[in-house]
Amino acid sequence: MRAPAPPSRTALAAMAAALLELAGCAGGLRLSPYRIDVRQGNYITQEMVARLKPGMTRDQVRFVLGTPLVVDLFHAERWDYFYRFQPGSGQAQQRHLSVFFADGKLQRVAGDVVADEGSAPAAQAPAASRAIEIGPDAAARPAK
Repeated sequence: MRAPAPPSRTALAAMAAALLELAGCAGGLRLSPYRIDVRQGNYITQEMVARLKPGMTRDQVRFVLGTPLVVDLFHAERWDYFYRFQPGSGQAQQRHLSVFFADGKLQRVAGDVVADEGSAPAAQAPAASRAIEIGPDAAARPAK
């Protein structure tokens, strides 16, 4: 039995031209690599912020919110919680929450994650940063 003859140069040139033409037809189709969603920092919800009460100790706040991402030696009475979500395709989302203490007790909370007041859906976060006084006389009044 004889081996099949190799394709001629004309046949190879015709196949190459056909492949190039087919590749040109798929000009609108672009392949791109899969990009994963990247989550960094402490994810803080409105429900978690609503559980904070004035006078809570540092350990109680750490139990509710988790370990803070930033503890500054120069501002020992302040903890900062940052969260960044970068979807594989789309705009990045960032959140920031600062917790302030006085004499080791929770004094106030500031940032763009606020306690749920019952009227706004949980998915909506205010665009501007707000400070929330959590003292007994100012339960959820925004500070200026």
